[in-house]
Amino acid sequence: MEKMKTKIWIALLALYIVWGSTYLAIRFAVETIPPFMSAGLRFLVSGAVLLIWRRMAGDAMPTRNQWKSVAIIGTLLLLGGNGLVSWAEQTIPSGVAALIIGAVPMFLVVAEALRPNGVKPTWRVIVGLLIGFSGIYLLVGPSEFSGNMNLNPLGVTALLIACLLWAIGSIYSKSADLPKSALMMTGAEMLMGSLSLMVVSIVTGELKGFSFAQVSSSSWLGLAYLITFGSMIGFVSYAWLLQNAPISLVATYAYVNPVVAVFLGYLFLREPLTLWTLIAAGIIIGSVVFINSARQPKVGKEAVQLVAESES
Repeated sequence: MEKMKTKIWIALLALYIVWGSTYLAIRFAVETIPPFMSAGLRFLVSGAVLLIWRRMAGDAMPTRNQWKSVAIIGTLLLLGGNGLVSWAEQTIPSGVAALIIGAVPMFLVVAEALRPNGVKPTWRVIVGLLIGFSGIYLLVGPSEFSGNMNLNPLGVTALLIACLLWAIGSIYSKSADLPKSALMMTGAEMLMGSLSLMVVSIVTGELKGFSFAQVSSSSWLGLAYLITFGSMIGFVSYAWLLQNAPISLVATYAYVNPVVAVFLGYLFLREPLTLWTLIAAGIIIGSVVFINSARQPKVGKEAVQLVAESES
């Protein structure tokens, strides 16, 4: 029993650090690799590896209808979500990006309430939403509220749109026809999402004048870290935890990751860590905890899976 507890906490701590550090790795990757190309390469490699691995392990390949579903979800989550995060981090500090993306559960509540026959929020959830969005405003609003951070408006807008698209993709996935294997589903989503990212990279002209010879070593290391740790080791650890640890405990990574990202950004990139940032972080994370506790006594595996898609 003690050995299992130790393994669970080791895996959980790894998840805290790995997925909390992906925002820093993205910041390094996009220094010299165009953002949509960077995300596309990341998910092309990790998706292919996951798909091949799970097929060799005996998981069934997605059906034609399932491929359509994972294409839609992969485009919404990985192009609309991770792609926009990568684009935004060209101008937005990685820690701030993590805090805004940490509010995805809030957007999930709103998207669920707006969809036909969706679950309407209780008054406690509405209070939590108001508090949480006030925390985002404190973080990214006028300089007198945000501590003179002067964040790029387009970057902030991209991150908010990323949250919305993640929420829409997650809500859609609840009723979509998907592979039973979580890792096979994730690999297929990554693969299809990477194709969408590559198309956008080409259409937006990221390839014009680009040469791999110009990519810095720090960007290559950032991309390699995202592939091996962020998408592979992180999700394998997460899948193991879902089978061996209480769901409510696994769900805590969503609260810890933004904090880890903020302090790593400060430590390695000297990103601003002001009192305003810490207050806003506390409000946003606290509201997400409050909303999740108000929605249901226990966090379900499906809910954890949906939020996890935004961290992989």
